[in-house]
Amino acid sequence: MSIITDLTRMWLTRSTRPFTFTKEYDQTLPYAECADLGLYVHIPFCRSVCNFCPYCKRPYVRELCERYIDSLLKEIEMVGGRQPGRKRVTSLYFGGGTPALAVDRIGEIREALERHFLITDGVGLELHPDDVTPDVLRRLKEAGVTRISIGIQSFQATYQKLLGRKPVDKKMLRQALDAVPFATVSVDLIFALPGQRYEDLRADIDEAVACGANHVAIYPFIDFTCTSSPVPAMPKREKRELLDAITRYCLGKGWRRNSIWTFSCSPDVAYSSMTRDNFLGFGCSATTLLNEQFKINTFDVEAYCARIADGKLPTSLTLRFTRRQRMLYWLFWTAYGTRVRAADFERFFGVPLKKMYGGELRLAKLLGFVTEAGGTYALTLKGAFFYHYYENFYTLAYIDKMWGILRGNAFPERIEL
Repeated sequence: MSIITDLTRMWLTRSTRPFTFTKEYDQTLPYAECADLGLYVHIPFCRSVCNFCPYCKRPYVRELCERYIDSLLKEIEMVGGRQPGRKRVTSLYFGGGTPALAVDRIGEIREALERHFLITDGVGLELHPDDVTPDVLRRLKEAGVTRISIGIQSFQATYQKLLGRKPVDKKMLRQALDAVPFATVSVDLIFALPGQRYEDLRADIDEAVACGANHVAIYPFIDFTCTSSPVPAMPKREKRELLDAITRYCLGKGWRRNSIWTFSCSPDVAYSSMTRDNFLGFGCSATTLLNEQFKINTFDVEAYCARIADGKLPTSLTLRFTRRQRMLYWLFWTAYGTRVRAADFERFFGVPLKKMYGGELRLAKLLGFVTEAGGTYALTLKGAFFYHYYENFYTLAYIDKMWGILRGNAFPERIEL
């Protein structure tokens, strides 16, 4: 896997230089000139920890969660208080973990951010199905949340058992969402589980809509080495057939494809915390992407709180991009949205896309991965699958390796990818 990602990196960056993350950082983050800036807040606490989940999480302990939120508020002030005025940002997303475990403090966190940032496009928050109750939803709405994403994973008993999840009460889910509506109600589902068929996923999508969803995120199961999941990966051919079939089904319903994995009932419905040119991340394991650097916070809750108490940012590692590395990163995550606009690339980098990657674009069209119209390159079904296929290599070669190291070392000296 690393050979594939290494060769791709060297080809597209025109260099043998790896992505090098080191234990150094700027105490003041240079985000003032960043356009299309988003905000992300990580709450790492869960009632129980799913064995397939690779994200930074801890079993919920109220005292530790309260101390963590206090530190989070200080981090927000440290970052936002060192820039004059209020920076205009696109959105704010809360992820986890289970952010609703801190429902009483979500409004406090949002208000702290709004002292330094002008949020123009809503507030999203991830929910465990157990938290989809009228009481919790009302409190979230009062705290300013406008979009929610519910981690169902599957409505099917077979796959709930496989993933170690308990059954979802669909009637209660529907009643709660009817009682407290949101602009976006997204449901997370997992595909490429062993034995999973198109009919299973189609039924899951239909159940999500029946419960009140207007957006679905159908993520592939990835066998992270840093988890203890016993679930085996689905073979490539079956996975492609499944992804193509569910894509055709959603598009056949008149839904819009927002990204490789996500579909919405209309263009104004969306849920995505990562598809931004730049973003600031707050909390354990949160990442920050700026014009010339990428940063990741420590995964260790106690180390995070201690670093904040010392008046320092909790950055664990920093990558200083070369120009070509930043272009590659931009192209990879922009393509996640299934469309790359040449004008957006030139606006961000000040150079035409075809000048930098004309040969690669011609090859992608020749292979049937993309079509081009009016300067916009759109992924075909074939291109979307191979993006997914490559993303799996990228995840295991880069993300899995980095997260595995950060779980065991709060502040490693150096990582090369």
